[in-house]
Amino acid sequence: MNGEDKRQSVRVDSRIMFAAHHVSKDDFLRIKQDLNNGISLYERSELSDVRTFVGARAALERLRERDADMADFLHHMDAKLNVLLKKVDNSPSLLDKLILQGVNIAGNGLAFWSTKEYARGDLLEFYIVLPADNTFIDCFGEVVECQPGKTGKEGSRRVSCHFKLIMEKDREAIIQYNFKQQGLALQRRRLEGT
Repeated sequence: MNGEDKRQSVRVDSRIMFAAHHVSKDDFLRIKQDLNNGISLYERSELSDVRTFVGARAALERLRERDADMADFLHHMDAKLNVLLKKVDNSPSLLDKLILQGVNIAGNGLAFWSTKEYARGDLLEFYIVLPADNTFIDCFGEVVECQPGKTGKEGSRRVSCHFKLIMEKDREAIIQYNFKQQGLALQRRRLEGT
């Protein structure tokens, strides 16, 4: 295994905002062709509301470092606007699909718990929000394995997937997130051991 493969294989268990849904092979090939023609995965209209939401949260976190009171005020205003908009526009949103759940993630794939049964080879689209800096990642994977799991998890099946289509900057964001999480875990173990 070369160095890049090792970096991509670093896995962490984390609770993140996450959603997955089945994608037809035709839709996957169309999106892949668009990407090959220079159209980013993020240019699709169905992602506009989540890009806006995550962008606002990231901007608020940067502002919080300089002016915590102003960031709190704007956070409450943003929440109020979102509630009002939801009352006016009752259409479904991608944000409604994102839930906080346990995911085992690496630069080359992920595993998650689901109540749905998936077959080996199924294509899925993943919506991932990495905590701390609220990085939103839209990517696609192929189911490698779907097996019954332990009770008490978010679902009864553990679904393991390999990424089939992911922007390199997003893969790198996952790798950096994983190294940071491992560093924090080592720090906690050292503190607990003293």
